[in-house]
Amino acid sequence: MILKRLKVNTPLPDPTNCYIVADEETKEAMVIDPGGEPEKIIEMLDILGVNLKYIYLTHCHGDHIGGLKKLKNVKGGKILIHRIESENILKPEITLSYYIGEAGVELEADSRVDDNDLIHIGKIEFKVLHTPGHTNGGTCLYCKEQDMLFSGDTIFYGTWGRCDLPTGSLDDIIKSINEKIMTLPDNTIIYPGHGKSTRVKEEKPIYTELSPREL
Repeated sequence: MILKRLKVNTPLPDPTNCYIVADEETKEAMVIDPGGEPEKIIEMLDILGVNLKYIYLTHCHGDHIGGLKKLKNVKGGKILIHRIESENILKPEITLSYYIGEAGVELEADSRVDDNDLIHIGKIEFKVLHTPGHTNGGTCLYCKEQDMLFSGDTIFYGTWGRCDLPTGSLDDIIKSINEKIMTLPDNTIIYPGHGKSTRVKEEKPIYTELSPREL
């Protein structure tokens, strides 16, 4: 597998992690969360010599979709997003693009994904995990073979994502993390939407302490 993390700038002070994953044999590629600086993403795709098959959006917030339109226009690729989020992405009061000075996205998803759907890049398989909480249609992408999870803004190093924005929920995000992420193998590497990576085993103490204790 080819894996590249690009820290792309948006109007927010904290860069967004955009990921490129590709199959070395077939050269099929997927871009995850093109939040901004589409030229940087396009340049890296060209350097790697890969063909863009999918553009995967973990959720609809403006700092994760800012580079979507230009990337799609230049490189093609099918836009994949959760069924709920495919509606949210058309609502500026949910994407908050205007709030951070970004233009809204006019493109609609090419395909809508659901929990447990499988996505293939060459021989590499990813599983969609619906993880509401940051937004109600947010998802993570899990690759069992490579022990990796792309978590969007659901979980970060040492904390969870904001849940005070439209469609967010603290109860939902803690449930998503406990039931969908903390149940993955301990060595699973978590690649979040912002900041540095971590592992499931490093984050477990936070959430086990939040869980109800058996009497």
